[in-house]
Amino acid sequence: MQTVVVGTSGTTAEDVIAVARGNARVELSGEAVAALGRARAIVDALAAKPEPVYGVSTGFGALASRHISPELRAQLQRNIVRSHAAGMGPRVEREVVRALMFLRLKTVASGHTGVRPSVAQTMADVLNAGITPVVHEYGSLGCSGDLAPLSHCALALMGEGDAEGPDGVVRPAGELLAEAGITPVELREKEGLALLNGTDGMLGMLVMALADLGKLYTSADITAALTLEALLGTEKVLQPELHAIRPHPGQGASAANMAAVLKGSGLTGHFQEESAPRVQDAYSVRCAPQVAGAGRDTMAHAALVASRELAASVDNPVVLPDGRVESNGNFHGAPVAYVLDFLAIAAADLGSIAERRTDRLLDKNRSHGLPPFLADDAGVDSGLMIAQYTQAALVSEMKRLAVPASADSIPSSAMQEDHVSMGWSAARKLRTAVDNLTRIVAIELYAATRAIELRHGLTPAPASQAAISAARAAGVEGPGPDRFLAPDLAAADAFVRSGALVTAVEAVTGPLA
Repeated sequence: MQTVVVGTSGTTAEDVIAVARGNARVELSGEAVAALGRARAIVDALAAKPEPVYGVSTGFGALASRHISPELRAQLQRNIVRSHAAGMGPRVEREVVRALMFLRLKTVASGHTGVRPSVAQTMADVLNAGITPVVHEYGSLGCSGDLAPLSHCALALMGEGDAEGPDGVVRPAGELLAEAGITPVELREKEGLALLNGTDGMLGMLVMALADLGKLYTSADITAALTLEALLGTEKVLQPELHAIRPHPGQGASAANMAAVLKGSGLTGHFQEESAPRVQDAYSVRCAPQVAGAGRDTMAHAALVASRELAASVDNPVVLPDGRVESNGNFHGAPVAYVLDFLAIAAADLGSIAERRTDRLLDKNRSHGLPPFLADDAGVDSGLMIAQYTQAALVSEMKRLAVPASADSIPSSAMQEDHVSMGWSAARKLRTAVDNLTRIVAIELYAATRAIELRHGLTPAPASQAAISAARAAGVEGPGPDRFLAPDLAAADAFVRSGALVTAVEAVTGPLA
């Protein structure tokens, strides 16, 4: 099993995915343990002083003006966790919760939070035991971080609330900790607040969305190339010198991907051989690299923001190297929320252009000789008519999901927290958008591969043929009379989602961007 070592200087996207999806084991470095001890000594010294220090010897939020006496401070820390664990709605996915917990541990290990080494070790132990606290869909406003989701995780560290065990069964967290030999934590000054005050949920979902979108954009370049072939389009618009004069990196990468897929095709460039010759392809075909490329560049910007957050220590207050404990606003989720929304906009546009290409394949007036709806016996058979309806419904949903959550704000905590990021909401809708985009690309794949096989007497590119063969082997059926279509579409979705489409094509083209 892979082991991820958590130090004081942040983590990487690869480590987040290894822990969240790959169940990698987590260890604290010696450097992190030492930093935790130094920061805790500072907090203990401040706790012993008569002067109030926010988060150490005061209440929180709008209640920060109350000085808490020493005998009540442990109760204060327990109470903040219990009261903030106020989420509602469906359970959040296991991988999201594991990413959330790991990223909180990353900040705790930085030595800027004042949490004791023993608490950090318990966080690692819970991850390694495969115990996943139950976190709910609703509760985070993305300011003061993802408070409710992180509170449910902290509650489990205390042996309270519910969690999912390694067997997938939800049980009381205290029982699961006992079975794993983990002693519940007894929180001391500042620790409850430090476990709750971060952008870890939205960041974890951003990291995983970027990983999924990276594969999905390559898949979309492949399906766009297949559609271009099926429509007897021209590959000349993909020439690198054309994209060099508008030097957006993503555009060039998408054009190069499409050109690699189409190399050796016998279907492209038949404009003048038709009864109604074309001068150029429609925008949905000709501008595919421009649209997908803009999305790729959006991902690059989002990845830059993510890398900065992965190196950050997000807490309030924070322990500084010179011994000060200072209040700050670094918990505000705006940087993450903006790029989450930006990605949803780009994904919606990619889905939209893919659906337009699919519709063109099905329309006998625009498909340049293909049968209506790619049906076997049009009229008796409906072909892929309703597959496009499904795709259109998904696109419409993605447009709604593209409405930015970060443009909203709603005040809370008696107007103390009067501007919030809604970054958690942006992340949740992006996850849905990524799922829907996968289905949209799968439907284009299904239509394009069928259309190519209906071009009798013309030979597709070797990479296209590899994609078709792999899809058929994966249960994505080819042309023929009408049949129960949902299983075919599900097989196409699984084929794209697993990365098998990209793998099949890269076996011919070599690595794609």
